[in-house]
Amino acid sequence: MVAFIVSTVITLAMFAGVIVYARIRPRDTPLSWGEAAVASVYVFALFFMAYGVVPHQWLAWADGYELNWRSDILIYGPGDILKPQSKGGWVPFEMSKQTLRDFIVSGIYGVFLAAHIAMWVIWQNRGKKPVSTAPATSTFGRPLVKKA
Repeated sequence: MVAFIVSTVITLAMFAGVIVYARIRPRDTPLSWGEAAVASVYVFALFFMAYGVVPHQWLAWADGYELNWRSDILIYGPGDILKPQSKGGWVPFEMSKQTLRDFIVSGIYGVFLAAHIAMWVIWQNRGKKPVSTAPATSTFGRPLVKKA
């Protein structure tokens, strides 16, 4: 559990670091070779953590002796609301704890993929000023028109 939580916190801190750096780095500043090398190592480490370490730590925790989510342990839910038909319930399928574990790890991948996309959108849009489509108005609220 500790390894999963620590790896998740480190990964989220690394994502936050990219967002903070995007706010302070000017848009049109040239990139040196050294900066590019450091950035590539940082991004590789970030994605290694997000797509490798965190999901692995979740699977190790769920399979380990603490949670012990195996395929032979079925989920019935509170009040047996998820009890399968084969066991006298109403749900037409059986759901094991291993299946739930796999759904959760798929969700972890999905969350990090969404964070990955959001991080690059923030990076690409850094320093851009919002485009104003409304025409300039006078103090009376009427649009200013330039005479030709």
